[in-house]
Amino acid sequence: MVKAAAIGDRLVGKIGDFGPLFEYTIKLVLLASFLELVLYRLVSRLGMHLSKLAADHPWITPTFTTLTEVGAWLLNIVAVLLFLGLILAMAQRVSRYEASRMVKGGTACAAVLLLLTLAFLVVSPGMLGAAIYNSVAVLTLTLFVAEYVTTHQERSQRLLVVTYYLGISGWLYYQIISTLYGLSGTVAAPPLVYESHRAGEALMVVASILVFVAYGHGLSLRTTNRRQRARAMAFWATAGVIFTTLLFTDYWLDSYNPILASAIRQASQGIGWIFQFGMGYTFYLPFALYVAGLLCWAYTVVKLLMMGRVAGYGLGLMFIAGYALMFSNLTLMVVLGVILLTLDRGKPAVAERLAEPNGRLVGASEGLLVKEA
Repeated sequence: MVKAAAIGDRLVGKIGDFGPLFEYTIKLVLLASFLELVLYRLVSRLGMHLSKLAADHPWITPTFTTLTEVGAWLLNIVAVLLFLGLILAMAQRVSRYEASRMVKGGTACAAVLLLLTLAFLVVSPGMLGAAIYNSVAVLTLTLFVAEYVTTHQERSQRLLVVTYYLGISGWLYYQIISTLYGLSGTVAAPPLVYESHRAGEALMVVASILVFVAYGHGLSLRTTNRRQRARAMAFWATAGVIFTTLLFTDYWLDSYNPILASAIRQASQGIGWIFQFGMGYTFYLPFALYVAGLLCWAYTVVKLLMMGRVAGYGLGLMFIAGYALMFSNLTLMVVLGVILLTLDRGKPAVAERLAEPNGRLVGASEGLLVKEA
C-alpha cells in the first residue's frame, strides 16, 4: 500500500513556522531596533537641538541624558540579538529550501560579515577595513536580492526589492569609493559619489512607498466588503489630505503669514537635521514624499506584523536601519531584513511515497493525503 503526502503551494511566511527560538529572537530584534532608533539615533539628536532651551528648563538635560544612555545600552543589546538572529535566519534559509549557489554564496558572505564585525571589535578596521566590510555587504545583498527576484513572481515585490537594493547601494558606493580615494591619497573627487548618494536617497523614498504596493493589499476601493471599503476610503482620504497639506503648506503660509512660515521652516530644518544624523536622509526632496513613504511603510509593516508574516519583520528592519549605515549593526540589520524577505515565499509541493511489498501503486486521486498546516 502506498501512502503519499502532498503539501500544496501556500505561503509559509508565518513567523511561527520557523520555531519559537527564531520567532522570539526576530521579535526582540525588531523591538530593540525600533527603541534604539527612537531613543539613541533620534532623541539624542533632539536633545542636542534643544540645548538652548535647557538653560531655561533644567529638566531637559537630565531627561535626554538618561534616554541617550538607555539608547546606547540598547545598541549593544541590538548587536547581540542581530548576531543570533542572523545565525538562525541563515540556518533556516539553507535548511528549509534547496540551497542554490546564490543561497550558499549569500550565506557564506553573511558569515564573513559576522566574522569581520567580531574582528573589528578587537582591531580597529581603519579605512581599508571599512572598504572591505562595505564591499562584502554589497556582495551579500546582491546575492540575496538576486535569489529573491528568482523565487518571487509578483512584479511589485520584485520592483520593491530591486529599488531598495539600488537605493542602499547608492550609500554603499559612496562609502566605498570615498574611502578608497581617501586611502590612496588622491585629491581628485571620486566619480559620481554625490550623484549616487542623492539618487540612493530618492530610491529609498520610492521604495518606502512601493512597500505598500507590494505588501499592503487590502485597501482597494473596488472591494464589495463594506467594512474594507470604508477603511480604504478613510485611509486614502487621510493620506490625501496630509500629502496635499504638506505639499502646499509652505506656499499657503507664506501668503497668509510670512513670519509664521519662516518659523515653521526653521522648525522643519531642525527636524531634518535630526533625521539626517539619525537615519541619513537629507530631505532634499519635497517633505510630503518622505511623509507619504513613512505612512505607506508604517501601515504595511503593522499589517504584516498583525498577520504574523516574516516579511513584516524584514521590511521593518530594512527601513529602521535608515539610509546612512554608519554602524556595523545597521548593515547587519539590512542583511537580516533581506534574508527574512527571502523566507516569506511559497512552499513547494512535497510528496512522500511508501511502496508496499508487492510494488502496486494506488491511484493518485485516492492515494494522496492532503495535509494542511
